[in-house]
Amino acid sequence: MTEPHDNAQLPSRRLQNRIETDSESIKRDLVRLVLTIVELVRQLMERQALRRVDEGDLSEEQVEEIGLALMQLEEALSELRDHFGLAPEDLNLDLGPLGPLLPDERDRP
Repeated sequence: MTEPHDNAQLPSRRLQNRIETDSESIKRDLVRLVLTIVELVRQLMERQALRRVDEGDLSEEQVEEIGLALMQLEEALSELRDHFGLAPEDLNLDLGPLGPLLPDERDRP
């Protein structure tokens, strides 16, 4: 006769097999997620700034300030990626049927 299985523990065991639970992996994944969100916001800000420049909504001084701020943000993100050993493509989360989160750099204007 077979012993009854504790069904309450089965999903927990399956989940443990799929999720990396060591502290370094968790830290790296959290950093990756945070940097991905910051990169997404940076790209959205850049597109918004370009749209406003094209529409003539900004003075030359504002264009300079925004350009400098975006360059500094991109540099800071690059330094953080390097510090944590991440490549730019590591921040592009795969959303399954929706495709990648971030647009391909070659598709940008």
